[in-house]
Amino acid sequence: MVWKPDVTVAALIEREGRYLLVEERIRGRLVLNQPAGHLEEGETLLEAVIRETLEETAWTFTPEHLLGIYQWRSPQGRSTLRFAFCGSVGTHDPARALDPPVVATHWLSRAEILARTPVLRTPLVLRCIEDHLRGLRLPLCALNPH
Repeated sequence: MVWKPDVTVAALIEREGRYLLVEERIRGRLVLNQPAGHLEEGETLLEAVIRETLEETAWTFTPEHLLGIYQWRSPQGRSTLRFAFCGSVGTHDPARALDPPVVATHWLSRAEILARTPVLRTPLVLRCIEDHLRGLRLPLCALNPH
């Protein structure tokens, strides 16, 4: 059997102690996640995280560091390889429609996120925040796209 994980990107965006999260409806349930999505054919990881952040939040995102690479297996058996980036947001277009399944965006503190642990989409949401708070940062040049 050939193992083919989903390759995803995620944006960890912190401003004044609050993290930008998306609220999305997945299989009928509202969950919280970082702005995230799948790498599309022909895209670099940086292009993907910039695009996904804009589509899901209407914010322009500038990746500044690679936060980490995370491997996760869902309870249903799907494997994900997540490339998480931290950076900053610039302009916001409140008139821009958010891509489904996103229903809203929220700026939440770590304490507010911890209080909502049962509705986090995956354990990676909190793990990325904890790694960010620990100061984990890798240079973007570590990606070496060709």
